[in-house]
Formats: sequence, C-alpha cells, structure tokens
Amino acid sequence: QLHQLGEYLDAPIVQGSTTNKERERLFEAFRTGELRTLVLSKVGNFSIDLPEAAVAIQVSGTFGSRQEEAQRLGRVLRPKADGRQAHFYTVVSRDTIDTEYAAHRQRFLAEQGYAYTIVDADDVLGPKLPTVD
Repeated sequence: QLHQLGEYLDAPIVQGSTTNKERERLFEAFRTGELRTLVLSKVGNFSIDLPEAAVAIQVSGTFGSRQEEAQRLGRVLRPKADGRQAHFYTVVSRDTIDTEYAAHRQRFLAEQGYAYTIVDADDVLGPKLPTVD
C-alpha cells in the first residue's frame, strides 16, 4: 500500500528500511519546501519533527492504537509559524473492520477534546472515486 501511494502521489516513502541518513535528507527537504509530500509508514509515529506540516492523511489506521492516532494528530496540529490551520484526515473503507476501529478512535479523540467530523466520500466526490490497486 505504501509503494502504491508513493507512486500514485509521486512522493518519496519513509519506512522502517529507510536509512536514518535518507530519512533526515527527506525530512529536511520537506522542511525547506523542496518536497511538499511524504508518504510515511508507522515510523511517522516516532521522533519526527515536521512542525510546519499542515495536512496529514492517515490511510490505514486499523492496527494503530488510539494513543498512536492522538500522537499523529498532535504532531500535525502544532501551531504553524504563519498561523495556518492544520487538518488531519483518516480514510476509512465503508463496510470493513476499519469502520469499527475508526469509531473507537473517534470516541477517544472526542473525549480528548478534538473536533471530529465524518464526511462520506460520495457526498464530496460523487460515487466514482479514484482507486489505488
């Protein structure tokens, strides 16, 4: 899934097998604006500093804990130097086990004081969505 997303978005992937040197190079390129998009595996949960990242899209959160999601959310919601508002999106496939996990995460985040809005893709994009096989 990571590789398909990286290819679809034409963005580099940072995952467990990415060397520390390469990770730092990619993170620095993102910080300076040379790169506008990164695809991160679960390594994004730990010790990364991208304070100006304003949008995070979580594609698969099935096996992450509620606490891990709160950590990801907290990272992207840090105040931005120019005052921009940040957004955190989670893509959840309808009629899958993902919906149950997402409901648990939603309740947890609401209890932590985060605003949470559910939007059906059909309402926004119509019934035909681009797919990544």
